[in-house]
Amino acid sequence: MSNERFEVSREIAAAPEKVFAVLSDPAGHVLIDSSGMLQSAEGEPVRKAGDTFVVHMDRESLNDFPLGKYDVTVIITEFEQDAHIQWTIHGAIKPPLRHLYGYRLAPSETGTLVTSYYDWSQIDDAYRGTGIFPVIPEAGLRATLGILARSLEEPPPGTRPVSVLGL
Repeated sequence: MSNERFEVSREIAAAPEKVFAVLSDPAGHVLIDSSGMLQSAEGEPVRKAGDTFVVHMDRESLNDFPLGKYDVTVIITEFEQDAHIQWTIHGAIKPPLRHLYGYRLAPSETGTLVTSYYDWSQIDDAYRGTGIFPVIPEAGLRATLGILARSLEEPPPGTRPVSVLGL
């Protein structure tokens, strides 16, 4: 692994098609986002490379650069049903950032081994050395996988979800 790429994996007790359904749905991206930047999304679930959807973002969640609220277009760059999805984003910033996000899925005994990655090795030279990258830390990828697991896995028999509100 290069110093311009993070890759983390987690077993999730759900079938690959259930996991992929979340990852290919714009609302799923918002649901599992651990950064707090993704506020909402518009568009249909993606079905192939070249498909797009819009995400409404709020950079205040990271409090690192004063971008405030803005929109990005997610462009699917690689797509293999129930196995791999990768995308980049385009927005108002020029030149385009050209960083890549993605997930690889592999069936496992417990459900699915999900590997999340973030790759900024192709960013434009204008951004190198600016301190912008990586936008998301490796821990953010791990946290997103945790939210994905929590969203899909059934609680163990005899347990019930605990409400943080005490309800």
